[in-house]
Amino acid sequence: MSGIRYFRSIQVKLIIIYVLLILIAMQLIGVYFISTMKTSLTSNFTTNLNNQADVLASFAAEKLDARPELPSGDGQQTEEDLNSLVRNLFSVNEAEIQLIDASGKVLATSLSTHQEYVGKKNTSLAVSRALQGIRDNEEEVIDEDNVRKKIIAKPVVYDTKIVGAVYLVASMKELYSTVNRINRIFMSGMLIALGLTGVLGIVLAHTITNPIKGLTRQAAAVAEGRFDRQVPVLGDDEIGHLSEVFNNMTMRLRDALETNEEEKEKLSSVLANMSDGVIAADEQGTVIISNRRAEEMLGETCQGRKMSELLDMGEGQLAALLSGHESSSVIHRQQPDEDLDEVMRVTFTPIHRRDKGISGAIAVLQDVTEQERLEQSRREFVANVSHELRTPLTTIKSYTEALDDGAMEERELAQRFVGVIRNETERMIRLVTDLLHLSRLDSNQAPLRRQPTNVPDMLEEVADRFSFQLRKKSIRAEVKVENGIVNVLLDRDQIDQVLDNLVSNAIKYTLDGGRIEIAARMAEQSSIAISVKDTGIGISRKDLNRIFDRFYRVDKARSRNMGGTGLGLSIAREIVKAHGGSIALDSEPNVGTTVTVTLPALHEGGAAS
Repeated sequence: MSGIRYFRSIQVKLIIIYVLLILIAMQLIGVYFISTMKTSLTSNFTTNLNNQADVLASFAAEKLDARPELPSGDGQQTEEDLNSLVRNLFSVNEAEIQLIDASGKVLATSLSTHQEYVGKKNTSLAVSRALQGIRDNEEEVIDEDNVRKKIIAKPVVYDTKIVGAVYLVASMKELYSTVNRINRIFMSGMLIALGLTGVLGIVLAHTITNPIKGLTRQAAAVAEGRFDRQVPVLGDDEIGHLSEVFNNMTMRLRDALETNEEEKEKLSSVLANMSDGVIAADEQGTVIISNRRAEEMLGETCQGRKMSELLDMGEGQLAALLSGHESSSVIHRQQPDEDLDEVMRVTFTPIHRRDKGISGAIAVLQDVTEQERLEQSRREFVANVSHELRTPLTTIKSYTEALDDGAMEERELAQRFVGVIRNETERMIRLVTDLLHLSRLDSNQAPLRRQPTNVPDMLEEVADRFSFQLRKKSIRAEVKVENGIVNVLLDRDQIDQVLDNLVSNAIKYTLDGGRIEIAARMAEQSSIAISVKDTGIGISRKDLNRIFDRFYRVDKARSRNMGGTGLGLSIAREIVKAHGGSIALDSEPNVGTTVTVTLPALHEGGAAS
């Protein structure tokens, strides 16, 4: 295969082209030269024979004309003169000349070996034509020895009377030997020329193919992503210009790829760190790109999946999207152990490509669950506030109208009505106070006033503040503080409010004769954990996730009758968060509830213990 590949290379093709051009040119020149040379030699040979035949005919004309009139002795002398004339005058090698009388009889021959022909009649067609007065009698024959010979017959004319003929047979062996020698010389020259042409062709093809090989290697390197190499520019010719253009193209391609890679990295970084999910699909609706956030939101791998399956889209909606219509939709996904579905807003945008129309679509997924939760909380908050305010206002209005209708006349009844109005008014004041407190906490307008606080004393004082309620319900309270916990930097007023709320709730929901434990211990990461544990009615598991929501009550009627606003735990959570801590609630129905507040154990100087 490598040999076949080698013969397909440009270098070999160039060499073959050069050699074939030279070979064809030499062949054309050789054919023309040899043909012309052969024609010229043959023409000169024939002309020489004709000239000698004409000379011999002119010398022999008088003797042939006088020969029949001579006596026999003179006739014999004439034949000897003719023989002498033929031998001495004719100088062509390997040629025979015969003098023939008017009857066609051979009178003299130049070859001593053919003396037996003398006196015999020459029956050659050329002789017959010559004796008839035809001058141009030439022909070429090949004898039994395979030797080509030239035959010429000339009439001998004396005073317009044909008295005989000159018959000339000359071998053309030397002529053709000369032509063959010239052929061999030409073939030798042609082979030498072809050899030199091959060598020069290799050198010339090397000068052409070497830069091309360099360009090929550079192109392969560029295809592999290596742009640091340059093609050497070996001249100012077309290949040199090609090398310069290729080097320029390589640099521009490197810059373009670097820019593209940089943009790709930026895009990948943007997609990876987007808070929204992004899915891109081709014209068939198959996902080709997705970011990590999209897979987290959908909970499955997106690559290679159908967008319609992932996003619960109908085929009609997908077809409308791929036809160029932007659209958006909201997807609800049910979450286990959650009372609110996961809500995603999906915005679809078609991908337009130049000269190709729409080649796909992009879907941007936004998790609006929190927004939906906040909106639901806002609606519930407004409804709860309205309800909490409407109830005491309705009561106040009813009792005021009753007083106005004459109840004031009855002193005992009027005092009871006024007491109800006072209680409802105080309830509204507590509600508004709690709302204002929450508002200040939300807007960070309630700065912490940290001060060294003795934790054991703080817990004891909390228990003392509720001693009356505890005795009233025969509830036993116990304070436990782990050794080593003494002074901690806290906002005493706000933490007291948190503990009061937790102990108050524990007392409310603990049956008579129960037990409440207020404890403090060291927790992980240099923090202190304060817990309030009761043996009350507990909270069901379905209510645990929403127990800290504003206005959320497990038992709404009972809580309201006990004077609660439904904001205590919400305020407690915000206070604890402001301290950099956390609050957790663990409960089991009919067993009890434990609320744990974890606070950083800061001491004077701001350092944690």
